[in-house]
Amino acid sequence: MSNTVEALVVAVPAHNEAATLPATLHSIRRALLESRSAGALTIRLVVAADSCTDTTRIEAERWGADVVEVRHRMAGASRAAAVARGLRSCGVRPETTWIATTDADCVVRPSWLAHQLDCAGQGWHCVLGTVRISADPPLAPSVRALHDAQYFSDRTGPDWSHPHVHGANLGIRGDVYLQAGGITAVAHSEDRALVDALPARARVLRTDACPVLTSGRTAPRAPQGFGTYLGHLATRGRPSLSDDSPVPRMAPHGTGPGDR
Repeated sequence: MSNTVEALVVAVPAHNEAATLPATLHSIRRALLESRSAGALTIRLVVAADSCTDTTRIEAERWGADVVEVRHRMAGASRAAAVARGLRSCGVRPETTWIATTDADCVVRPSWLAHQLDCAGQGWHCVLGTVRISADPPLAPSVRALHDAQYFSDRTGPDWSHPHVHGANLGIRGDVYLQAGGITAVAHSEDRALVDALPARARVLRTDACPVLTSGRTAPRAPQGFGTYLGHLATRGRPSLSDDSPVPRMAPHGTGPGDR
């Protein structure tokens, strides 16, 4: 099958993220501009505004995003809604559509989408990227050190095939996404569930080549999310057993437990 990409869907779930969403969407727009292939693609940037009581929708529309309003209070369900809207509206075959997801408190690199499209062109069906913690809001150096010691415990160099799964830095071909059943409406670890459900033939790339900058806030928006994990590091010096708990290295295709 051809590795040609004809459409790009960028999906961002958001719950009361009016303060952080502009920086996220600005970084995505910059990544679209700096992607060599973006001009030839059908592009859908979709924000799922989940149970928002602030100006998240206004901010999203100001940056040219399509907005789907949902009332799930669940990152998995809202991320799935954003992807579904993008797939429906782009009108391109799923096997030639690439889906990229991040979060509304993240900033992606200018090369983020070019990197994912290059991987798609090389025949990868799913790309699992890494994250780095932003300097804003400030995170106590001791907490950052604990996180880094856990997160990078098995890093071997630039070709590190890491054990992490983050909805904040994930790409997948549309037909493979659908074959896996899409993102499911679970309370947490929806990204992990998607990777665990990938068909056996799926080619999965775990790479640290293009990390995404994510918030270091310890007051979480999502139960058992990354903020919860950092909060546990701050108060207990160790993570809770949640979807964001660093774990020993797993098999290359995402089997076994892990973090966001």
